[in-house]
Amino acid sequence: MQQMFDTVLVANRGEIAVRVIRTLREMGVRSVAVYSDADADARHVREADTAVRIGPPPAAESYLSVPALLDAARRTGAQAVHPGYGFLAENAGFARACADAGLVFIGPSASAISLMGDKIRAKETVKAAGVPVVPGAADPDIVEAARELGAPVLLKPSAGGGGKGMRLVRDLAVLEEEIAAARREARSSFGDDTLLVERWIDRPRHIEIQVLADAHGNVVHLGERECSLQRRHQKIIEEAPSVLLTPELRASMGAAAVEAARSCGYVGAGTVEFIVPGGDPSSYCFMEMNTRLQVEHPVTELITGLDLVEWQLRVAAGEPLGFAQEDVRLDGWAIEARICAEDPARGFLPSGGTVLALHEPQGGGARTDSGLSEGSEVSSLYDPMLSKVIVHGPDRPTALRRLRAALARTVTLGVPTNAGFLRRLLAHPDVVTGDLDTGLVERDAESLVPRGVPEEVYAAAAAVRLAGLAPAPRDGWTDPFSVPSGWRLGGTPAPTAFPLRVPGLEPVTVGAPADAAVSDRSVTVAVDGVTHHFHRAGAWLGRDGDSWHVLDHDPVAAALSGARHGGADTLAAPMPGTVTVVKVAVGDEVEAGQSLLVVEAMKMEHVISAPHAGTVTELDVTPGTTVAMDQVLAVVAPREEKEEQA
Repeated sequence: MQQMFDTVLVANRGEIAVRVIRTLREMGVRSVAVYSDADADARHVREADTAVRIGPPPAAESYLSVPALLDAARRTGAQAVHPGYGFLAENAGFARACADAGLVFIGPSASAISLMGDKIRAKETVKAAGVPVVPGAADPDIVEAARELGAPVLLKPSAGGGGKGMRLVRDLAVLEEEIAAARREARSSFGDDTLLVERWIDRPRHIEIQVLADAHGNVVHLGERECSLQRRHQKIIEEAPSVLLTPELRASMGAAAVEAARSCGYVGAGTVEFIVPGGDPSSYCFMEMNTRLQVEHPVTELITGLDLVEWQLRVAAGEPLGFAQEDVRLDGWAIEARICAEDPARGFLPSGGTVLALHEPQGGGARTDSGLSEGSEVSSLYDPMLSKVIVHGPDRPTALRRLRAALARTVTLGVPTNAGFLRRLLAHPDVVTGDLDTGLVERDAESLVPRGVPEEVYAAAAAVRLAGLAPAPRDGWTDPFSVPSGWRLGGTPAPTAFPLRVPGLEPVTVGAPADAAVSDRSVTVAVDGVTHHFHRAGAWLGRDGDSWHVLDHDPVAAALSGARHGGADTLAAPMPGTVTVVKVAVGDEVEAGQSLLVVEAMKMEHVISAPHAGTVTELDVTPGTTVAMDQVLAVVAPREEKEEQA
């Protein structure tokens, strides 16, 4: 049996790199972090024992560069490589390159990755092992197969998972356009634009089984995870176990997952994913096998008491599993929420910025896995997931309550996140009862995003402005005429008012409460007899997982900006990102709703369409241009009415 490694290189970034480094530290194994120029001061770099620069910010030139990663391992004396998830975690070529370089790839063999990475071959393999599968086909036959299956169909990247590049097509008239978009996202996320198509099952549940296998023929499952709460095919809440499964069904699906792992000679930690009709759970079908550690692995850790990263390392070092299937016990309930850099108030568009204030719950049944620290820069270059809040409780109601409370304590000021949205989602009646399906979030998302800004938020922002005007005492004395009290001769004090705005909303003018308490980190104001407490960092305010960036409104500057570009004519970047496609040129005639540009951020595409019929009079970007939020991209002058009539 091989001895445990002395040094392991973590070929990833963000929260998963920090997570792996934590277990390496506990096991007494030296950790090596890698970083691009964008991550030079990132948390995973600072927490590792040593770190190596591997290239410029684009992932293709850094985190996806196999030569750079292998060179970093050679230079630091690493004996093994942990790929985390995403990037090259399910890349058979990388696993093979590690082996050729004399490194242990902490994951399954290249052949197992290759087999399960080809979703059609994977289905054929597990079907031969007696596991039911979802009908589908892969390139080059997806157009023909989609028409044969009939709408709705689901397009999926063959090379990866995590919901990236997935497209639900309910109208086959737009099939080719959706295929092109799916290929772009797949190429950006996985470096491979091969697709497959599957029949879509309406109102399905997504149940996955965690498996663990060693090199000595032992394979066990560690129970299931319910991953049905998704948005845009991305999991956002996961729990273990699932309210849907009886002990008998758990045993049946667990046995099927074990057979799927055996069918490809799997070694390591992996996940077998099933699509399950909510009305007939026994009719479950295999979807795919993720040949890596899953984002949601902590919920399994909390109900089994096992550290999955530790067992990945032990198995990779040649150790046999120290337990059998009958030794696996599921204790209590665990639920995880993924905190992502996105703005629910702006249609969940990717966000970015500098983390100005941070609080992440730990203890009391809560755990936060995070790659953040105060001062972290969140860019559009990488995945939008920032952290995960995970809780454990003796039962599901307790776990739900603890997670809602933990999300209310989560503070990430400077970068809009979905924490408040997730807290409200966990109080949704169907979530509370466990009546879940993969379409629930999309159906009800709008009702979970508050309209406008609460009155007390503006009051707190005005209080901050007022406090900023207060003079500093000199020699223990303050000039009373310099105090912004609103005092006036012969009358009652007039409240000091401030013109304020939240991006995307109309400006307001608000008076500052006189009895507010303001510090660098917090604000307390009373509105209509109710006291409200906010976290604060500069112009950012936060409460119960929600945050607001309240800016000073300058009507003159706004008027000048509007004079340059007619508001409705101007197309601005809805998020910080990169322009990937430009379909028009200055002088082109366009129709209302016509696709003009595509902006990509955090591996997500956003199509910029013409607001009305007209002429492109200004185009300020080209493919590859990096843009900031609200940056002007193009201007479309409306078509004259006489032209419309003609």
